[in-house]
Amino acid sequence: MALLRVLHHSVMTLPIFDPKATTLPVLRYLVALDEYGHFGRAAAACAVAQPTLSEQISRYEQRLGVELVQRSGRSSELSPLGRSLAAQAREILYRLQALEQSAGPGDPPFYGPIRMGVIMSLGSSLLPHIGPAIEEAFPRLRWSVREGLTGGLLADLAAGEVDCVVLASVPEIDDAYAQEHLFREEFIAALPVDHPFAAAGSVDAQELARDQLLLLEDGHCLRGQALAVCGLANSGTGGDYRATSLETLRQLVALGHGVTLLPRLTAEQSANDPRLVLRPLSEPGGHRDIVMIWRRSEIREEGFRQLAAVVRDTIRDT
Repeated sequence: MALLRVLHHSVMTLPIFDPKATTLPVLRYLVALDEYGHFGRAAAACAVAQPTLSEQISRYEQRLGVELVQRSGRSSELSPLGRSLAAQAREILYRLQALEQSAGPGDPPFYGPIRMGVIMSLGSSLLPHIGPAIEEAFPRLRWSVREGLTGGLLADLAAGEVDCVVLASVPEIDDAYAQEHLFREEFIAALPVDHPFAAAGSVDAQELARDQLLLLEDGHCLRGQALAVCGLANSGTGGDYRATSLETLRQLVALGHGVTLLPRLTAEQSANDPRLVLRPLSEPGGHRDIVMIWRRSEIREEGFRQLAAVVRDTIRDT
């Protein structure tokens, strides 16, 4: 009898399935509507008919007794409460995805593929170094890379579209994210071969800024960093050319259209170009700190710390 009482108690304390509990499909519909702001596009993204998505969200509103969607004419915008719930739903779906990945057939510490985001001003110069090292350290790991700007990559990380990002250090990172410092990358002055500063052993960044300074277009964090190094952070200047890539900047300098600052890894790729002269900056402080960031809720925490260590050691040895 005592054993029966124990068994009865243990069964009664187990969670009971609630048929009215929130379902995963409605969470996906809510997140899609938040992202697309349109029932039709949200339904297409979820591969369901628009009436199905609309009805499910309406039923969810009725059950909760709140307004999640502000409907006006042909537009549909989430209410403030709807946006708050969509953010929580996105977190739930991300954690579910991570749970399934950890239960997959892959090897520890990742148990499945990873998706890495890398800022555009770093990808082409970094990947040739770290790619072979990552594949040697994790021979069965499947990994992919997405390039983008800092803001977009952080948004992708928040949405669960990438698992980690490699970018220049963000001054204030939310507590929801963890980060590891990878390396410090100095800026190098890139000059046409016939430039007056070409014969100098080093170049003063503020003197360089008085020339035709070529920079990346707005949106690239490297643009702001280069302006700060040159003492032009609030000047609104930056030359007539606003390139979309470091390779374009390099070619413009080689053609004699101006001067620029290149991150060290990119500068090293240009070392054999006879049209360019590369010089260090005379004053310290011209650098950017590269970090890896992932979500603290990521259950593959140890894996990302090991991955960061591989990148850090590889660049240090390089």
